[in-house]
Amino acid sequence: MTFRVRLFAALRELAGASYVEADGATVEDIVRQLAERFGERFDDIARAGSVVVDGERAPLETPLTGSEEVALLPPVAGGGA
Repeated sequence: MTFRVRLFAALRELAGASYVEADGATVEDIVRQLAERFGERFDDIARAGSVVVDGERAPLETPLTGSEEVALLPPVAGGGA
């Protein structure tokens, strides 16, 4: 199944786009495919960040049926006072 994946911040910059398409049956499949396309740094950031499926945080092993909206967010750095 092909998914339209929304990317944020550093992931968007590495991919050069806010949205990309990827195939997979799980979130892991999508992250792996995008890492192959955009490189090791993309993979490191995607795995350290959060995955959101249909507005809810989801683990990499989440199965996908084909109708979900998938988004990848990089980790958020904490700010000091």
